[in-house]
Amino acid sequence: MMSKEEKIIQAAIEVFREKGIEKTKVSDIVKAAGIAQGTFYLYFPSRLSVMPAIAKNMVERIMATVEEGVSDHKPFEQQLEEVVEMIFLITKEYGDIVALIYAGIAQTEHLKEWENIYSPYYAWMSHFLLTAQQQGVIRDSINPSRSAKLIIGLIESAAEQIYLFDDSKDETMQQLKLELLDFLYHALGLRHA
Repeated sequence: MMSKEEKIIQAAIEVFREKGIEKTKVSDIVKAAGIAQGTFYLYFPSRLSVMPAIAKNMVERIMATVEEGVSDHKPFEQQLEEVVEMIFLITKEYGDIVALIYAGIAQTEHLKEWENIYSPYYAWMSHFLLTAQQQGVIRDSINPSRSAKLIIGLIESAAEQIYLFDDSKDETMQQLKLELLDFLYHALGLRHA
């Protein structure tokens, strides 16, 4: 069963999605969550203070999708394709929430928390790159933890460009994915077998 905090977070996602950040009031969130207004304030001091919790929830969804969608037994090149595919998939499904989070967190003092919230995701990507590096598949000169942030940022921004800003066709998206993978292969110095 969902805790009250989880109910608030889920309700906030729904209401923010429906009404947008500016028009959403705490009263809308508590009504959707089916809780008393006082209960909301036990967990969050304001409507925008829910944003980091929504972001954390989103990162957990991303991690679950990526971990489920990337096969351990495949070669690195195919795994990287799967990572791109999973990030595009999650952006397509939750792009509006991602846009809300950016907008909401940017309006608050919580921007500093972003790195923290994203740290499990960065750690996963860093480990993924380090493993490939140890296997001699990608070049030794990259720093896995710094490159992890760059790669996640690059893939996410490419996916957001398609789903949030463009009204692109599938073929444009396929082209973008191929360009993106080609760029990543070169950047990582992927040694083709």
